[in-house]
Amino acid sequence: MRLNALKMGLVALISAAPALVFAHAGHEHTTSFMTGFMHPLGGFDHLLAMLAIGLWSASLGGRALWAVPMAFVGTMMVGGGLAVAGVQVPFIEQGILLSVIVMGALLVGAARFPVAVCAGIAGLFALFHGAAHGMEMPLNANGAEYALGFAAATTLLHVAGIVLGSIIERFQAPIITRITGSIIAVAGLFLAIA
Repeated sequence: MRLNALKMGLVALISAAPALVFAHAGHEHTTSFMTGFMHPLGGFDHLLAMLAIGLWSASLGGRALWAVPMAFVGTMMVGGGLAVAGVQVPFIEQGILLSVIVMGALLVGAARFPVAVCAGIAGLFALFHGAAHGMEMPLNANGAEYALGFAAATTLLHVAGIVLGSIIERFQAPIITRITGSIIAVAGLFLAIA
């Protein structure tokens, strides 16, 4: 099963490669989808949190492998919708930074909770990430395309974390996950004081 997850992850990353070309300086985003797709990739805090969700899901295994990332993406879409609708989500930046620090700490501690609790933690943090994406949607963007774009990028980052975590699990080297978690948590602390 883990080999199938690895194959699916690699296929997803390879299929996204043409879209990533637009990340280079000098290219304009020509669609609302691409604008949304690039948003999670443009922030180090978003990248770290979303990779950490994938790593944590892989370390938990079982139903958490899909339930935790799905909870994140689903709640992120709700957060984006709230922001677009003008609902003020408080402490967005603090919530995003806290998500990086806490997710890193959960990896360091090899935290294991029931799947529903893990999905709830992911969902809580996703609300802040989604609100940030929604607030930064360009006025001329198609909202549905933009949302699909940031959901696709987030999913790919989760898949990348799951693939990396599955490789780590396959080689039975959980210390690598803990080291990665400590790097993520420290990076979150640095972002908080910078």
